[in-house]
Amino acid sequence: MKNLQTSFITNYQTRQASPFDLSNDASYLAWRDSKLENYPSVIKDLIIPIKNPKKLSFSEKSQILGLLYKTNIAFYQVQNDIEVDKNSLDLLGRQFGLAHIDRTLTAEGEDGITPLQVEANGERHDYIPYTDKPINWHTDGYYNEVDKPVQAMLLHCTRPALEGGENQIVDNDLAYIYLRDKNPAYIEALMQNDVMTIPANEQNGQILRAESVGSVFSINEQGGLRTRYTARKRNIIWKDDPIVKEAVTELNAFLNSESPYIFRHCLAPNQGLICNNVLHNRTGFKNGNDIAQQRLIYRIRYYDAVQEI
Repeated sequence: MKNLQTSFITNYQTRQASPFDLSNDASYLAWRDSKLENYPSVIKDLIIPIKNPKKLSFSEKSQILGLLYKTNIAFYQVQNDIEVDKNSLDLLGRQFGLAHIDRTLTAEGEDGITPLQVEANGERHDYIPYTDKPINWHTDGYYNEVDKPVQAMLLHCTRPALEGGENQIVDNDLAYIYLRDKNPAYIEALMQNDVMTIPANEQNGQILRAESVGSVFSINEQGGLRTRYTARKRNIIWKDDPIVKEAVTELNAFLNSESPYIFRHCLAPNQGLICNNVLHNRTGFKNGNDIAQQRLIYRIRYYDAVQEI
């Protein structure tokens, strides 16, 4: 795990050595080859069994960190006889340097941990994550203020639906590689700081969230790739530029392809996901009449990116 982490961070140390510098093909190609070498090919290679989410063993933590540094994605599976509560999830995230929680409008209470389940009425019912409808490709918090980006996310399944609710998920780095290999101008276009605008969320004359203007791709404080994206068609304004339109079309083509790098998985009970806010979607689902068949996922969004502590 240390060698894997060190090789990635060494590439990120300076702008000159950054694989995301469009003028440095040598650094990019070396990083690209390292990234794709022995990349996991099946979902089971991304799932790590853990015993106690409040205090991971050295081996459990090392395996999860190794996956995160390689793929930005790691699933975990807790034994079904172990109860996982909100405190457990908070402590699990903190073991990966995830402490600063994005407290959204619809989060429950002061802890910022959001229960995602079907809401028949009330404020949450107006937002698609609280319905059984499908959700298109996105990163979480794409509408956040630019200086408060969501960089990591934790999902935990308490109850799956009777049918459906499958996620597709892909490492942001691989979307970057796909676009840069197609045409580096796509990356340049999507790194513009005014390429994607999300209008303000206004209800009854009150601004609940300000307009958000920013890039799709940017570089975070650790030198890694940060992504802000939504495939939604409404309430989004793309910069009026032919190369931007072409880049977005190509990105959507990749996300809706049969690429082996796009994983499909439906979270099982006591199973969760830790990721560096990667691109993902969700199919629609159908709940059963029994409470055990009514989907409940807990979500935590973080301003931090995953790091070793």
